[in-house]
Formats: sequence, structure tokens, C-alpha cells
Amino acid sequence: MPETTQQIIERVGLIPVLRAKSVEQGHAVVKAMVEGGVTVVEVTMTVPGAVDLLKELKKEYGAQLLLGAGTVTTAAQAEATIEAGAEFVVSPSLHPEVIRATKANQKISCPGALTPTEAITAWEAGADYVKIFPCSAVGGASYLKALLAPFPHLKLIPTGGVTLQTAAGFIQAGAQALGVGSDLVNLAAVDAGKPETITETARAYLKVLADARKS
Repeated sequence: MPETTQQIIERVGLIPVLRAKSVEQGHAVVKAMVEGGVTVVEVTMTVPGAVDLLKELKKEYGAQLLLGAGTVTTAAQAEATIEAGAEFVVSPSLHPEVIRATKANQKISCPGALTPTEAITAWEAGADYVKIFPCSAVGGASYLKALLAPFPHLKLIPTGGVTLQTAAGFIQAGAQALGVGSDLVNLAAVDAGKPETITETARAYLKVLADARKS
């Protein structure tokens, strides 16, 4: 049985958020991450030519890379990115029409929320995961733990302020996976011709997650 999208997300435990400034930069970052063992990526709609980048990555990596679309705020964007190869759709905020379009296409929905009311509203609207954003701005792992106390059935993905130093705490607090930004998706490293920095960071994250899950 091939793994489901959710099984891959939870096994890898990381959703790197790619906000590249160009398609070329995007390709270089993804290559470096895949070499480090991180085989999930969220291409945000803020990337110039995001839909084309998704198509190219799908063609290049096939089943080796789980593709998602990020910063999706309309049903039309959700549909365009799914057509281009996205298996999961992430939003920074809660858009019921994006959840509906994603689920109608049998893909995984991950809307953004912050407060308890928003989180449970997103879940009841059909979300598969709820992205808690910006998580570190409101207390990080301790906030996540507090949210899960009344809602232990929620599947939460904290995003915003996740670093190698904070990752273990988020996993131990109950996160299903972590949305990671510039700490891993290091655009400056690619521009400086040092993609190996990203590859090493990817490996370091996977080790931190493995250790956190063991404890």
C-alpha cells in the first residue's frame, strides 16, 4: 500500500515553506532539502510563477516529493495548484471555500487559525490539519499544549518561529508536524552558492524530530 499524504506528512514531520523569489531559486532549495531527506515542500502562492514551479517539481520528482500549495486564499487558487500537482493545500487564515475546494478534489486541507474558536471552526469546516500561525508569537509550544487540552482530537501544525532549538518542544507538546520557514528554507544559502547548508539543516531537523518522538 502506498503511503497516504497524511502518513507522509506525519512521518517526515516537516512542511518546509518555500517563499522563493524565482522558480530557479525554488528548484535549488528543493534539491538541497531532498538531498537532506526532507521530501515534503509547500510552495507558496507568493512565489512568482508558483503554479509553474509546482508543475515542474511534479515532473522532476514525481512520487519522491510530496507537494503542497501555501498562502492559498481562494477556491480558484486551490484548484489551480491541485491541478499542478499539490496534494495538500495550506492557508495562513481560515477560508471555508478553500477547504471545500480542496476536499472536493480529495486533497488534504490545512487552513490557518490561531485562537481556540478559529481552530475548532476550521476543524469543523473539514480541515485535516489546522495550521497554528503565528504560533511562536503567542507562546510557542506552551500555547499548542494549551490548545490541545480542551481539543485533544485536533491535528495541529505550528508554523511561525519554528527553529532547530524549538522543534522538539513543539513535537512533545503534540504537534503532528512542523511548518518551517527560513531556518530551513534558507534562500540566502542558495544565493551564496552554499546549498549544502540547507542539506545539513534538513538532516539536523530530521534527527531532532526522531529524538523528540523517542522521548
